[in-house]
Amino acid sequence: MSNQKELLTLLRARREELAERVSRIHRDRTREDGPVQQDFAEQAQERENDEVLDRLEPVAEAELAQFDRAIARAEAGEYGVCEICGEGIDARRLALLPQATTCASCASRAEQSRPA
Repeated sequence: MSNQKELLTLLRARREELAERVSRIHRDRTREDGPVQQDFAEQAQERENDEVLDRLEPVAEAELAQFDRAIARAEAGEYGVCEICGEGIDARRLALLPQATTCASCASRAEQSRPA
């Protein structure tokens, strides 16, 4: 994607979608829409849903932070350049992961060095 304005528009739109998802997850986790149901079976289902939301929220927040970083890099004219090695990020990778700030090689090395 060569047009900087189009790129920023895309990144910001995806970021807003993700921010809304994080907001909905947070509202559901904190029960802003109402207290736990009185029915025991309903309570059990809600608690199972809470476990899923507890796992989803940090993942969504991390992805939101990735988009924030990608937008900042685009605004600085650094979008599409790996923040680790300085080489260009393959266009196919950016098409799949527009928030990517590292090339596939550096991302793979970072993943392999992460503790299990």
